[in-house]
Amino acid sequence: MRVLRRGDGGPAVAEVRSTLAALGLLPQPNGNGAGDGYDEAVEQAVRAFQQQRGLITDGVVGPTTYRALRDATYQLGARPLAYLVSAPVSGDDVLHLQVRLLELGYDAGRPNGVFGPQTELALRSFQRDWGITVDGICGAETVRALRQLSPRASGGRPVLLREQEVVRRAGPRLRGKRIVIDPGHGGPDPGVAVAGVYEAELVWDLARRLEGRMMATGMEALLSRGRDTNPDEAHRAHFANDEGADLFLSLHCDANASPLAAGVASFHFGTVHGTTSTLGETLAGFIQRELAVRTGLQDCRTHPKTWDILRLTRCPAVRVEIGYLTNAGDRERLADAAFRDVVAEGILIAVKRLYLLGVGDQPTGTFTFADVLAHELVGKAE
Repeated sequence: MRVLRRGDGGPAVAEVRSTLAALGLLPQPNGNGAGDGYDEAVEQAVRAFQQQRGLITDGVVGPTTYRALRDATYQLGARPLAYLVSAPVSGDDVLHLQVRLLELGYDAGRPNGVFGPQTELALRSFQRDWGITVDGICGAETVRALRQLSPRASGGRPVLLREQEVVRRAGPRLRGKRIVIDPGHGGPDPGVAVAGVYEAELVWDLARRLEGRMMATGMEALLSRGRDTNPDEAHRAHFANDEGADLFLSLHCDANASPLAAGVASFHFGTVHGTTSTLGETLAGFIQRELAVRTGLQDCRTHPKTWDILRLTRCPAVRVEIGYLTNAGDRERLADAAFRDVVAEGILIAVKRLYLLGVGDQPTGTFTFADVLAHELVGKAE
């Protein structure tokens, strides 16, 4: 689809206006033809929707925002839901199904609004236990059963204990863990480019430095792209899923119209309604604290987002925005190879902290690469 912005018109804009009105973000059409283009009111409504959904708040309807608008129109029971391998079904109805199954004790995986194989497995288990047709399809019969079995308590984080148990069973050693490192942009897309410094080249170099350190510990480190390619976010996420990754780390630099904007920020999957990847949130926190302390970059904190790179990965995923290339100070530091070494070590230490579960840990910023190697060697000797 074409990108829609202020000043545009046509059937696609009319569809966006109608959806925003149905969501209560725009007045309902009055039928006199007034307000039928992409005007300021539509732009502000789109911004409000994007903020609600954890998207980039730019007031522009691109593919991601359009998908989210479409997903928001679906309510549980309005259509049958099933696992389609070639074109997975997504929408708020899928999200509500996942949340209900989790509340009832069925492991539907991370509630991300995408009907995947784990959601189908949980749905079949529910159908089998409650004596309804076991077909893996959420139709009228299944919806009635789900509504009749409304849990007495809701909310909280039903996935938390399951995700923590996965980490506990994996053990504290890094050896054998499979990590996908995702250097942003690439190929024809240089990312942010300022004064001859290119985001794609910086994060590629950083990814290779991180890859080397991870392999030295016995981890399997995989890059999501080649140096001259630029797969979209969905392909990067599917690569991690197909490889059975334990973690996914996406590396980026940021930009801002203001040259004063600076610092490091980390992002994990999560919505304003409290749905989150608990391990992704934990890892984002570890990375954020390590990098802020080790580099001295301004701490711009961690944030939940629903970007495809975070939403579509089955494993915990974190995106890190390391400095602003539009800030002279951040740009100068990122251009220094020794600084990128510090960043790579900080990210590796954060991953190690995730698997230590607080046992034998050290204060933020004090754990070194040598400490990690020594810990891994002791574990190998044992």
